[in-house]
Amino acid sequence: MSSITSGNAEQYADSRKLAARGRLNSEYTIAATGWFPWVARQLPLRPGDRVLDIGCGPAWFWASVVQEVPENLDLTLADQSSGMVAEAVERCRPLPFGSVTGHQADAAALPFEGGSFDAVIAMHMLYHLADPAVAIAEMSRVLKPGGVLAVTTNGVGNMREIYALTTALGSPPVDPGGAAFGYEKAEAMMRGEFGNITFSEHPARMLITEPDDVFLALTSYPPGDRASEAQLAALREAIAKAFEGGNGMLEVSKETALFLSRKRA
Repeated sequence: MSSITSGNAEQYADSRKLAARGRLNSEYTIAATGWFPWVARQLPLRPGDRVLDIGCGPAWFWASVVQEVPENLDLTLADQSSGMVAEAVERCRPLPFGSVTGHQADAAALPFEGGSFDAVIAMHMLYHLADPAVAIAEMSRVLKPGGVLAVTTNGVGNMREIYALTTALGSPPVDPGGAAFGYEKAEAMMRGEFGNITFSEHPARMLITEPDDVFLALTSYPPGDRASEAQLAALREAIAKAFEGGNGMLEVSKETALFLSRKRA
């Protein structure tokens, strides 16, 4: 999937392009419990745990759930993008964690000793890698015996009503992340590495009322961010028709899940 596994350095140099997609989810998702607190409440963390967040991005997750997680977490924020690491550390250092450190790191070759962490978190990032299994093995290596790996990803049917519109850009009508590393691959790779897994899907849907937010999200990553004027016009037309069909709104289904595996003691 070239649109999801290439151009990462440009896409994630900082959080600006990611913010367009984040806004779509944060503004229009309907759920009894929001995505970030829902994930946080299921993480088996204890006060003082050493936690590695690999692919941390701008650390929006930790900033939003600091009151949901145990006290005094020793938080290590790692990302391939130095810009993301800097933003993440700046956001989290003033918050009441036990400590916050940042590392620019390749998920396939983590710069940490084996058995260093009580928990490793990888949220919506494994589908960016050419070989997610290598990264999962690395995450297992740096976990302590009994430690937990938490992975989030999308199903291939996630937001299918939106991704159907991307055919105007020449893309398949499926979530590129879910196609690259969806539920089946996540379960198979994590079970293969750890021998155990638990799966939980976040109960949510979206009701989008602003067509421009869909356009901005779909043009924030390839191929939309490099589309021709003709393709952009076709995309706008497809979005407009979808909203007309929904009487001014676009109802969107979601498939987003948390996978947990524990390293053998």
